[in-house]
Amino acid sequence: MGRQVHYEVFRRVGAKGGWSLHEVATTREAAITMAQGLMAEEKATGVKVVKETYNDDTGDYLTLKIFEEGHNQMKVAASAEDAPHALPCFKPDDLYSYHARSTIARLLGDFLSRNKVTVTELIHRADLLEKLEATGTVYQHAIQKVAVAQAASTTTPVQQIVKSLNELTTQAFHRVYRDQRKGLFPDPKPEQFGQLAASLAGQGDGPYIFNGALARHLKDASGWDAKVMKLLAVMHQAPKDGAARDLVLASVDAIMAELLGGAAALHELMGRSENLGASLTHLVELFLGKVQDQHHQGLSALSQCFAADELPEARTAIAGRIVAEFKSPKRLCPDSLVDELKTLRRIANRVVLGVGKHMSHDDLVAAFTLRSKRLVTQESLGAYIADAAPDEKMERLLFVEENIIGVENKRLLATFISPIINAAPFDNFFQNPKVPVLQRLQRLGQLQQRALRASFVDVQRQEIATRMDRLAQDVAARGKLFEALEAKTTNHVEKATTLLKLTMGGFFTEGALAAKAREKIIGYLATPGFLAGYMTVAGKTGAETDGAMAGLMADLGKAGITAETGLKSIAA
Repeated sequence: MGRQVHYEVFRRVGAKGGWSLHEVATTREAAITMAQGLMAEEKATGVKVVKETYNDDTGDYLTLKIFEEGHNQMKVAASAEDAPHALPCFKPDDLYSYHARSTIARLLGDFLSRNKVTVTELIHRADLLEKLEATGTVYQHAIQKVAVAQAASTTTPVQQIVKSLNELTTQAFHRVYRDQRKGLFPDPKPEQFGQLAASLAGQGDGPYIFNGALARHLKDASGWDAKVMKLLAVMHQAPKDGAARDLVLASVDAIMAELLGGAAALHELMGRSENLGASLTHLVELFLGKVQDQHHQGLSALSQCFAADELPEARTAIAGRIVAEFKSPKRLCPDSLVDELKTLRRIANRVVLGVGKHMSHDDLVAAFTLRSKRLVTQESLGAYIADAAPDEKMERLLFVEENIIGVENKRLLATFISPIINAAPFDNFFQNPKVPVLQRLQRLGQLQQRALRASFVDVQRQEIATRMDRLAQDVAARGKLFEALEAKTTNHVEKATTLLKLTMGGFFTEGALAAKAREKIIGYLATPGFLAGYMTVAGKTGAETDGAMAGLMADLGKAGITAETGLKSIAA
């Protein structure tokens, strides 16, 4: 059984602020130090560290809080100080609510995975409840975790809450045992569920009885795939409209959401994947309703439902799973940062198509930003550029910039570029006289253009561009580029057109070097006889003159010289 551990640092701002994820660390000490630092720097009024243990076999996380600190206290009215604190649930029916079922799924995830059942099946089947009671430690540990969490925000002793929860769950268990003995839960065939829903619609305990019947119907399913097919068969036999249809669809959708919310079911439905990136890609295709898999009938059938905008709760569960996997520290492609970034971008381009009522845009952006943040580290970037030439190092970092999101992440990435372009090896690489000067200048121009297109902070982007422009000026000066062009010919038309081609070809970095090239071009345009010479070289006469002038103006525009400046400068 493979297990991976990471530590999530949460912070709270304000007296009544909620918890928000701040960072994920790989070691306990780093996480606690980070949390204590937030408190010391007054960046939070409360912090906590949660240990998450990932089980590769089930795909689930075991959550345990290991540290908490805060100096904000909630004000409680004097009249309420001695009032008894409410339990999470008051009566057995409360255990069937959405939030209660979500809590049960989180606390009993291993039990549900081992027995291949959902929460709804568990709380409606007497045999499963008996099996859970027989485990003893699993059942009591779940009760204790709820009690400890509840006691943290109340003055009620943990022992008292444990006692009350035990009484509550015992009542709920005995209710199911009693109803099972009385034969309250029927055993209809798939085509009979519609008739059952019609008879139960509008009754107070109608959903309870209907879900009990569904749980019994799923009992003999051989696996998750079979359960999906059984549920969909019931859904497709639902009445055409009315309260009975609503009951069928709501019950099937809720169970399907529980099924898809657990990683164990998804692992079986989708099969093994090469890595997390491949698994997430498959999951996104399912969410978008684009899966066609002959070997996994349940998955294909689900995909068709999502494409038809059916099973909204189940689809939302898939969206939640996608966001959760993006927030996890597990790499998409552990063996290659390039593959990691390409996969991240490919998935982002696909999943954004599904943003809407089932997936929050803000949650998705936050998840991508967090995953991007984990890639902008000395460890990952250092290994990525270690064996590269100076120019290749910068190009690789610019490739990272194009595939991550988050202003802070890009600001941090720029701090890796600055030392590279200001180091001696970078200068030496571009001052190598064995490489033609135009080849070196073109390479500098290409890198600068990519840097200028990057979404760095304005100040950082300008610093990078300016540094590269200064280096390009030095390369051109040492290579005597402009002097060589000047001496090459006395024909000013040829000089101007040569510089125009170089400027349009990106051989000159933006800044002082490009400005110098434009200044020389304008000087050549102003040379007496330039226009006549240009027309002669172009071979244009008569009506073709206008076309030649239009072409010249277009080239000047591409070189950064306005038509107005060009027309004023051209000498006949």
